[in-house]
This record gives sequence, C-alpha cells and structure tokens, in this order.
Amino acid sequence: MTNSSYEEEAETMTKVLISADMEGITGVTSPYDVEPGSPRWQFHRTLMASDINAAVEGFFGSGATEVVVNEAHASKRNVPLDLLDERASLIIGTHKRLGMMEGIDAGVDAVAFVGYHNGSGHQGVLAHTYIATVILDVLINGEPANEGRMNALLAAELGVPLVMFTGDDLACADASGWAPAAERVVVKRCVDRYTAECLPPARTHELIRAAAQRALAQIPEVTATASPFTYEVTFDATHAVNATTTIPGVEQTSERSVAFTLPTMLEAIRCFKAVSTLAKASAEPKFG
Repeated sequence: MTNSSYEEEAETMTKVLISADMEGITGVTSPYDVEPGSPRWQFHRTLMASDINAAVEGFFGSGATEVVVNEAHASKRNVPLDLLDERASLIIGTHKRLGMMEGIDAGVDAVAFVGYHNGSGHQGVLAHTYIATVILDVLINGEPANEGRMNALLAAELGVPLVMFTGDDLACADASGWAPAAERVVVKRCVDRYTAECLPPARTHELIRAAAQRALAQIPEVTATASPFTYEVTFDATHAVNATTTIPGVEQTSERSVAFTLPTMLEAIRCFKAVSTLAKASAEPKFG
C-alpha cells in the first residue's frame, strides 16, 4: 500500500463514543428498573444492552471504524458484557475522571447519548440531575442545564459533535434546544415521572439503528460555547450548602443555593461532580 493510500484510509476512520445512561432506556419507568441488584434491574439491563447495540449497529453500518461505549449509570457496571455487540468495547467502572464522558478526550470524532433523561425540577421519566434528590435545579451561564447539556458542552469544548440522543419525548424535546443537529430518538412518552407509554424493544432497536446510521452521514460542525462557565445550583434544603461550600471557589448565593465559575467546561463539570457528591453525602438517611 502506498503512503497516499495509508493517508486516505486514516482520513476515513471514524471513532464514535456512546455515553450510555439508563433512565432513558426502552421500557424503564421505575427506580427499581435502574437500581443495581434489584430483580427489575436485572431485566432492564438487557434492554440497555439492546438500545446500545442498536446504536453500535447503526454507526458501523454508516462507516464507523471504532465504537466505544462508556457506562454512565450509577455503579457504571450495568451492561452485561456478553450481550454487547462484539465490534464495540465497553468502559466499565465507577472511578472515572470524566464520569459520564470518559473517553471523550481519546481521539473521538462523534459522540452519542443513549438512554438520557430530563433534569431535576422538570417533567420527565425519572428526571434528575446526577442524584435523584437534593439537587432541585442547575443553571449554566443563566440557562437550564441537565446532564445532557453539560456533557454536550464538554464535548463541544473538545471539538466533538453530538450526533444522536435517545430518551423519552420530553428529554428529546429539551435536547432539540441545545443540540438541534443531533438525531433524536423517542423510545417512550412521559406520562409522569414514574409512568410512560413505552415502545417495545424490537421497535426502538430499529429506530435507534436507523438514527445512528443517519447520524454519521453528515457529521455537524461543532462550536464551543464561550467561557467562562458559571454554575448555579439550587438544593431542596439548606444542609447541602454547608457541605458544598467546603469546595474552594463554591460560594453560597442564597439560603439553598451555591455558585461557582471556572474557565473551562472540563474544570466546571468536574467541580459540579464534586458538588453533587458532597450534596448527596450531606443528606441524612430516610430524611433527606
């Protein structure tokens, strides 16, 4: 093979990262569906694998040369490895520097969010932001921000476009505001936080596969949001303020709110991860 042939092959290589959460997966409606160790979780983790495999199939069908899946839910040990499409690889484990976006800085050409959900304080199936309770609302530079938007901002900062998003109808509608060029796949219709009208996995598999295949046909341009990034976090009670303001740079802004500003999204999202960890730890069992 000539040098020009090698160069041509390198130019056509496409690496895709899938960040896979669980609350927005096909059929999931209950906390028990996503709580590791519960009987319902044992079943729904197979549906999680099905949604992921549909995306993997579509991306490879559209010319991807590598697909890496990052486990992004709870313990990050949900997908049965023996059910994963053998062409993909899986990042498993809790301790990740970039959390839900582990792998985004490893030469990725595109990213997809599979099984995502709406944020705290908003309607949506199992809606929350990082933790199920304590955090009531999050703003970034004055705009509402859930996990999806935060992760998309980080990807954009690193020059990686978001090409696909799957979840319930409200999560997809929200994503249309901050990722209008991404393919969006509705796998269920929210009735309430713990109730949804769900499509069966055979149908959602085909919807996700087809969307993933379309997503790489024309990868959108990505434009990073101007820095710095100011997070404003509102809690459901006062105790989380005392806990989180032990982090340097995190300041109390009201009786139940804190804020911090950092020059890059990479720093800001890591700080928010620390804020959410301390906020969760500050809650007393059975009281909040």
